Amino acid sequence: MSSKQNLELPAQVQSYWLESTSGPRFPVLDRDISVDVAVVGGGLAGISTAWFLKNEGLRVAVLEADRVCQGTTGHSTAKITSQHSLIYAHIQEKFGWELAQQYADANETAVGTMGELIAEQKIECDFEKQPAYVYTQQDKYVEQIQREAQVASDLGIPASYEKELDLPFPVKAAVKFSGQAQFHPRKYVLALAEQIPGDGSEIFQGTVVLGIAEGQPNILSTETGHEVHADKVVVASHFPFHDGLGFYYARMYPDRSYILGVRTPDKLPQGMYVSAESPGRSLRKQRYEDGEMLLVAGEHHKPAHGEPEHTHYQKLRDFAKDNFNAESILYHWSAQDYTSMDKIPYIGHIRRGGGNIYVATGFRKWGISTSTVSALILRDLIVWGRSPWQDVYSPQRGIKASSLGKLASINVDVAGQLVAGKLQRAQDTKIGRGEARVVTKEGRKLGAYRDEEGQLHVVDITCTHMGCELKWNEGEKSWDCPCHGSRFSYEGDIIEGPAVKPLQHFEENDIDPDFI
Repeated sequence: MSSKQNLELPAQVQSYWLESTSGPRFPVLDRDISVDVAVVGGGLAGISTAWFLKNEGLRVAVLEADRVCQGTTGHSTAKITSQHSLIYAHIQEKFGWELAQQYADANETAVGTMGELIAEQKIECDFEKQPAYVYTQQDKYVEQIQREAQVASDLGIPASYEKELDLPFPVKAAVKFSGQAQFHPRKYVLALAEQIPGDGSEIFQGTVVLGIAEGQPNILSTETGHEVHADKVVVASHFPFHDGLGFYYARMYPDRSYILGVRTPDKLPQGMYVSAESPGRSLRKQRYEDGEMLLVAGEHHKPAHGEPEHTHYQKLRDFAKDNFNAESILYHWSAQDYTSMDKIPYIGHIRRGGGNIYVATGFRKWGISTSTVSALILRDLIVWGRSPWQDVYSPQRGIKASSLGKLASINVDVAGQLVAGKLQRAQDTKIGRGEARVVTKEGRKLGAYRDEEGQLHVVDITCTHMGCELKWNEGEKSWDCPCHGSRFSYEGDIIEGPAVKPLQHFEENDIDPDFI
């Protein structure tokens, strides 16, 4: 047996950021309330927005379906950087220098703002200044990296072109951004969250928002049966549960990636790194106990597409072993992000014509600085009616001709998955422990999973968002939607949106015994 095979994954999929912090104690909504602004979503974007708005004297309510910072923020690589892969030359070429400058100024301001807040609020969150690099091992990306370094520098970012890096493998080129940083995201978010309750502001956990009746005020209905009346609403729920006729489900696509936290005897390089080419490799070190661990990330793909999910962890394991002599895997987890067709997030009014509902979504794997950008833009729009960066992030911007091909391919895939799912045949084999099967009951497709204790968990696998048929995620024991990325536990609970309703659950005796 090879040493790679001996390098086993931990029994549980667990984010280090979540495992190393205790859950915050905020109540479930238990009454009707009225506030100036309701913020739906308790991740970095939602909490930062609420923090800034409260500091402007507004009464804010944060409504989080699960726990604060339990979602995408708590599963990120936690890089505080304005370097978002190769983005600045792309924006300059497609949208012009003015919007590229807005994007650069917004993200450089966000990086600086987070550093200032950490210092001013004395937040203990493993904050470290680190340079950020995009590197390549392929000739075809060298010219793009040279161009990125030049454009970023012209926009005022401390960027430089590098030919050599302190990595255990050769690179052909890299662009370096100085003055960037890394941190522990959950420690940071929880520190800000603790300052929000009081003076008419509150945070509610375990509170699922089902819908928004727009008006004066807007009325948010919740799963608890209670309502929130708010003059303005910010939808910061990763994927907009309230679409506002923005058709966000057709203008963005989901993407999953994977992270390992490994222990290695090798000296870890200074800096944060990401490859320009696919399937992608992201590297950074993190304080751990009395030393450090290396975070190795990458292997992105659309949910419920391609290879079985556990193979992506195996490829990262092999990379860590081959290049860093990894001795053990301490943690492994995954993340899901949404990307717009033109690679720029949507931040601002949820629909054309303004109104009192705002959105922040489509962060394209760079949600740390973008969450703070969102908070600053939304604060400015809500308090003063304008932000200096609103145009580049406007959800109402048109789709460039160069993005139409991507738009068409994504939505053709969605249509294909919808049809293919309906034609999917049930499996007529017994279900062993740790296995899942698609079975039928009176013509309905159900998903059945038998856990390691032998208990069967059966759910209707038609996604509650738009009706696509779900696929089994063997790596994380979940039912995933190949159309828009909703994910559900094997008991039918929502793990990822845009779905807002859980799956119907069935008892074991409802299923044909031939399958169990």
